[in-house]
Amino acid sequence: MKTASAKNKGRTLQKWVRDILTNTLGLASDEISSRSSGAGGEDLLMSTTARERFPMSVECKNQERVNVWEAYAQAGANADQWEPLLIIKRNHHKPLAVVDAEYFIGLFK
Repeated sequence: MKTASAKNKGRTLQKWVRDILTNTLGLASDEISSRSSGAGGEDLLMSTTARERFPMSVECKNQERVNVWEAYAQAGANADQWEPLLIIKRNHHKPLAVVDAEYFIGLFK
């Protein structure tokens, strides 16, 4: 796969996550934006309002083979004070969310 095609595939997943978050949280379309490929930091940039409603740092990987541990470590490195969230996807499969198990279970307190 060409580099441009791979980056476009990644952007497609970022935009999907952005759109589903915006719709689910009832946010304006400009509250969450997708960072360009190759730029450092988290993949989705959020306004203060968006961050209050969704206090997570999102890393997206749209690859056929992804090292989940490395990708989650990257999400953690970019997370600052927010909880890291890794969204992974590959062709012909639904996107999956990867979060820390204790954090996930704590959501049900």
